[in-house]
This record gives sequence, C-alpha cells and structure tokens, in this order.
Amino acid sequence: MILMLERWNDLGDYARLVKTESLEVRDYQANIIKTIATGKNTLVVLPTGLGKTLIAVFAAARVLYSERKVVFLAPTKPLSEQHFSSISSFLEIEKGTVTLLTGETKSAKRSQLWESSMVIVATPQTMANDLKSGNVSMDKIGLVIFDECHRSIGKYAYTYVAEECKLLGIQIVGLTASPGSDRKKIKELIDILGIRAIEARTHSDLDVAPYIKGKRMRTIYVDKGDTISRIEEVIKPDIDRHLIKLHQMGVSQFRSFDLMPKGRLIEMGRTIDKIEAKNYKFGAVFNYVYVLNLSHALDLLTTEGLFSFCSYMDSLASREKKSKGVSSILNNDEISKCVEDAKAALAAGEEHPKMYMLVEILKGDFAGKRAIVFAQYRSTIKKITEVLKRNGIRADAFIGKKEGVTVSQQNATIAEFRSGKFEVLVSTSIGEEGLDIPLVDAVIFYEPVPSAIRNIQRRGRTGRIRFGDVVVLVARRTKDETYLMVSRMREKRMMEILEEMKYRLGRNELIQSRQSKLV
Repeated sequence: MILMLERWNDLGDYARLVKTESLEVRDYQANIIKTIATGKNTLVVLPTGLGKTLIAVFAAARVLYSERKVVFLAPTKPLSEQHFSSISSFLEIEKGTVTLLTGETKSAKRSQLWESSMVIVATPQTMANDLKSGNVSMDKIGLVIFDECHRSIGKYAYTYVAEECKLLGIQIVGLTASPGSDRKKIKELIDILGIRAIEARTHSDLDVAPYIKGKRMRTIYVDKGDTISRIEEVIKPDIDRHLIKLHQMGVSQFRSFDLMPKGRLIEMGRTIDKIEAKNYKFGAVFNYVYVLNLSHALDLLTTEGLFSFCSYMDSLASREKKSKGVSSILNNDEISKCVEDAKAALAAGEEHPKMYMLVEILKGDFAGKRAIVFAQYRSTIKKITEVLKRNGIRADAFIGKKEGVTVSQQNATIAEFRSGKFEVLVSTSIGEEGLDIPLVDAVIFYEPVPSAIRNIQRRGRTGRIRFGDVVVLVARRTKDETYLMVSRMREKRMMEILEEMKYRLGRNELIQSRQSKLV
C-alpha cells in the first residue's frame, strides 16, 4: 500500500488531493496525466472502461492544488450525475465544494453555486446558457474537461464553451473513446478544442495491455433462411426497376440495389432536391421515395428479421399522409403478398436465423452469464426480448427517451440488471455511451454498425476486470457484411489519423520553440 501511494505521489504534491489508497497505478494513466500536467490542451482517446474519469480527477486535482476552479462537462444529465458521484468520492477536498449543475437548477441558485464551488459538474448547455447570461465568471477557472468530446462540432454547446476557454487561455482536456474516423471531423475537433497534445491508446498498446483482462472476439455468420430469401427475390427486382428509371433520368449512377452503397442513396436525394424542372423533379422524387422506403424495408428483412420488416410496412400503411411513392409500394400486389407471407411465417413461430443463433449462444456458452445484446431498432429489441423470454432467458429491454421511456424508468432497469433480477440487457445505442451500466461477461452485436465510435463503446462494456466475450452476428450477402468491413477499416483509420496529427502537433511545437530561441 505504501509503495502504491508513493507511485501516485510521484505525479506531484497535487496527487494528495485524490483518494488513492485502493487505486492501482496504471502506467498509461500516469503517462497521460503527466502530459496533461504540462498545461497543454489535451485530447485523450481511450477505450471505454479504461479509466478516463480517474485521469480527469488527477487533472482536476492539479488545478485545484493551485487554487483554481475546475469545470467537468458531460453531455447528458444522467452522465453528469454519474461523474458528480465519482468525482465527489475520489477528491479529498472540503465537503460541499463539488457541485452538480443542470438546467433544473434555478438561474439565481446556479449563479451562487458557480461562485462558491471549486469543482462544477454540468451539462454543456447549462454552462453555455450561464456564460451568455453572465451567470458565471471564468476568471477563477483553470481547467474545463469535456467528456464525450467528439460531440464538440457544429453548433453544439461544447463549441461555444470551448471558444470562451480559448479566448481566456483556460486549459481544455477532451475525453472520448473515439473521435470517429473522418479526417476532416477529427481536424475540426482538434481546432475547436485548441488541442496541442494527443494521448490515444488501444488495448494493444504496451502501457495498456498488462491491465486488460482480454476479450475473445468472434464473428458468427448465418444465412437468411428460406422465407426471407424468397421475399427478397420479389422485392429486390422491384427496387431495381425504379433504380433503372432514376439511372435513365441521370440522377443515379447505379442500376442495381446490390451494387449501390447506402451513402449514395442519401446523396441521390440531395441531387434530386436541386432539380428545378417541376415535372422532371416529380418523376425523380416518386422513384426515389419508392426506392428509399422499399430498400429500408428490405434491409430490415434481411438483417433484422420478419417482425421488424412487418412493423415497418405497417408503419407505412398507418401514415395519415402518404407520398405517391409510399402509396405505390402499398398498392403493389406482389409487395402486399410478401407482407402477408412474412406475417404468416411469424405467426408460425419463424424468425431471422440470427434470433435462433442468439438463443443458442445465450443458452450455451453464455448460460447464466451477464450479457448485453445491442440492436439498432426498437422493433428488433422488442422481438429479441420476447424471443429470449420465451426460451427461458431472463431478459429486459433498455431503450431511450425518444421511445417514451423516462430517466427514472431507465435507472430502474439498470438497477434490476445490476441486482441480478435479469441477466441479459437488450439495448439500443443508449447503452453504448457513458451510462453507468454494470460490467458484463459478454457483448453481442445483433448487427454490425459502421461507426468506429459505437464499436469501441460497445466492446468496452466487457473485458474490464475479467475476461470478456464479444460476438458479432452477420447475415450473409446483406449490408451486414459491408458494415463489418467498414467498421474495421474506420477504426484502423482513426488511429492512423490520430498518430499523424499527434506527430504534426509535436513537430509544429518544436518549430515554434526553435523560432522563439532564434528571436
């Protein structure tokens, strides 16, 4: 214990402001903390579960030791509450000087708390509003920490706060599991936060690997099944007929659904928006809406399942106002027959082979283990939860506020999961970022996602303090295969871009240092 305390204290006298008695000294954390201690605006890229919050606490302690204030920003109220609890428990400072501020705190009270507190945990919108209203003075603030800082682009409140910090020379530390894989967006993030140092790690880095319990990564391929393949054989040629018309009109490069990247479909819509000739535009819009909606239905069928397909087709039929394209889909006898066949198969107990594989995995290798199943769509989550329960697996759904679930209901679900009331959490993307979800033995992707950020966040839910499993389910000859390839490529590219930008920042600093010496 004495040796451990000495190693923490090697960071500096400020380490005494952190309750380190039971904390393991991890080399990568110490290395990153030392970089932040130079006072540079620092971007910290660290996979979920590797202790970004502790790094932030030490960064805060250094500034508090110099009698300056610290602001810790988190993008949501639940995440802010979680960080408030962690920071309060880690910091060895006077009780009551760590404060949580959200929009629910009255303006006059917030003004008072900004003045009396040494550490303020807040949502970015709250701080931005208080800056604009004059509720907060930045004079005594020495550090602002931006959690999930990949959101610091566009008109998001983080951007406004960062600009204020840069004007006053306040140190910024950005924390994220992944800034994405788009070079332009990463460059924009670095510019917005005024980043001068980058500390990026993966599980395989030399100073990280000794502290990782490890993960077994598996990709399991399944066929689509006879019913889904049969319906696909009807829908795909119908999409192609309308794509050919769009190609003939000069708005599509592609004549086949199989050859068209998903992103190009969105670009096609932008091209059509720019068309000025009304009659010509009407024909393009009709075919585009037809392709857009039916291709989404086909993707749901082939990668999610019969229930998701039928739910989507029912949602089209229930729209009060239907476009000509949507009405044409619904009035197509062949498509209507496909929906009938799908519903009949569902009624007979049939579903996507992924569902059967998921049940097999959870009742086999992962029987009795705590797991999270990530899925993209609410309809899929509903069906997965139903199928798992029917097969004797204790499961519950975890969905977001957009689906009408309150924060208190979400917290209750997490509490029940933590207590062991059920063993499998079936979650939308809300379970990926930040929330205090218990550690699990396994993470299962019901479908691959093409985002580097989301992949890293999902995987980070397991393999922290004990060995974990990550399984990705892939339907053969569907967009699943494309998304799997894209996600791997983007994650690799993200680290390459960060390494390149880290080198450039260091090089620029060296040049500036030499120039200043010459002067």
